[in-house]
Parts: sequence; structure tokens; C-alpha cells
Amino acid sequence: MFHDLCMMDSLSDYSSARYVLFGVPFDGTSSFRAGSRWAPDAMRKASANFETYNAYFDIDFEDLLIHDAGNFEPYSDVDKTLEELFFAVEPIVKDGKLPIMMGGEHSLTYPCVKACAKHAGDDIGFVVLDAHFDLREEYGGVKFNHACVSRHILTDITDKYVTIGVRSGPREEWEFAKDNGICYYTPDAVREKGIKAVLAEALERLDCDKIYLSLDMDALDPSFAPGLGTPEPFGLTDIEVRDIIRTLAPMSIGFDVVEISPEYDGGQTALLGTKLLREFIAAHAAATNR
Repeated sequence: MFHDLCMMDSLSDYSSARYVLFGVPFDGTSSFRAGSRWAPDAMRKASANFETYNAYFDIDFEDLLIHDAGNFEPYSDVDKTLEELFFAVEPIVKDGKLPIMMGGEHSLTYPCVKACAKHAGDDIGFVVLDAHFDLREEYGGVKFNHACVSRHILTDITDKYVTIGVRSGPREEWEFAKDNGICYYTPDAVREKGIKAVLAEALERLDCDKIYLSLDMDALDPSFAPGLGTPEPFGLTDIEVRDIIRTLAPMSIGFDVVEISPEYDGGQTALLGTKLLREFIAAHAAATNR
């Protein structure tokens, strides 16, 4: 890892840090628009825009123990990248720190959840904000394609699973979700039920104390986040995603923001992704007194 450009307010060294940020500039299985490999550094640059003080949580980021470990150097092969990423993230979790990944594409979430689950045991749940189900067994001949991440987490790691914001997938994925009792909420369902009701219901379904939270930025409507690999209209709003993160951050033991492709907009998606990452840290720190 390690590299000169750091996220603003990441003032701690590794040994004293509570939150460990790292980027993974990999988009080797991207299927529509590549470019998420540029996202980690775009988010770091965007972080210079924000004040250190979060008034909602009455927290100053300069008081938090945040470390930016730089970028994990991926391999050209997705399987090797995911294997080595697990070995890089697992010590962070073992050391009692909270890993926060800046992708890169969504395939990278799998080893991060696996690393957290190794230390959380069977009590870990997985909540993903995503426009797509990602329930294929393989896509384009690649098992660990970004379009398959939820399927393999469900199969290999945990069946305590909720997806919010989903609105795209082939007929087979919708049928698989219904046939297997998978808990999902479309943006229409979020607006019909209200975000508080959705989250209360989702937490009851999860029935666990610890989760890994993954934010695929295409969960948001492209009007809020146009710089994406696979944009999908009729999505969640920025406030809905913020409120989900604020609610779920306190019980999260890992977090990621993935699928920003900065070259497709003027920087607003990286700005929003960075702000949501900061909301996650603030919400977690306020709840855990760290």
C-alpha cells in the first residue's frame, strides 16, 4: 500500500488508528464503463473540500483516529487480486481496526467481507446499497465478476443479507431473489414505506449485531452521481443514502464505497462518495465514543 496522496484528516499512524482507509484501483471486470480504478485518488482529492467539523454529530475529524494506508496494488487477474486483498485486509480486522475501502469495482467487496467475517463469526450480516442484484454465478465467463459479488457473499460468507436500492437485473435474478427469500428494497419501496420503516424491517430480518456495509454508488440516481460504471435511473436520493449510512454505521465492522468512475463527470460523484464516507466515520465515531 502506501502512497503520497492521503485523505484529508487521516492524521493517525496505523498503530493508533481506529479507522484504516485504503484504495484499490482495480476495474478489471467492469462491463459497461471502466474507470473506477481512478476513484480512490479522486476521493482523496475531493476530501480537501470539506471542513473538519461535522455539526450533526458534533465531531471534529481532527480528533478522530484515521489512517490512510494508501492504495493496494492490484494484479491484472481478478482472482489473484481478491486473494491478496483478503490477506491485506484481514490483519486490519485482526488488529481491532475498522477497514474502509475505496474502490474500484464491486468485486473487491468480497474479500473485505470475508476478512471481517473471519473475526466476527456467524453473527455478521451484509447490507449493500446497489442498483443491481449482482446475483449471477458468473458473468462474461468470470466467476468473481463485479456482477456476481452478492451471489458469492450469500453462498460463501453469510445469508444474513439485505440489499437496498435495487432496480436492475435479468429476470433470472429477480426470480432467484424471490425464490430464495432474499430481502431487497427497490427505490420505489423505500419511498412508499419510508426509510425509517425500511431500516427497522431490514434490521429485524438481519437479526445480528454486526454488519459489513457496502455502498455501490449506482444505488443513487444518476442525477446525484453521474460518474458511474453502470448508471441506472430512478435511484435513491443522496439524503436517503445518507440516512441509511447514519443508521447502519454504528453496527458496522467494515465499509466500502465502490464503482465511482470519475472521468464521466466533473467531480461531483467523487465528492458525494467522499462525503458519504465521512458521514459513515462520523456516525460510527459518535455512537462508539471514538
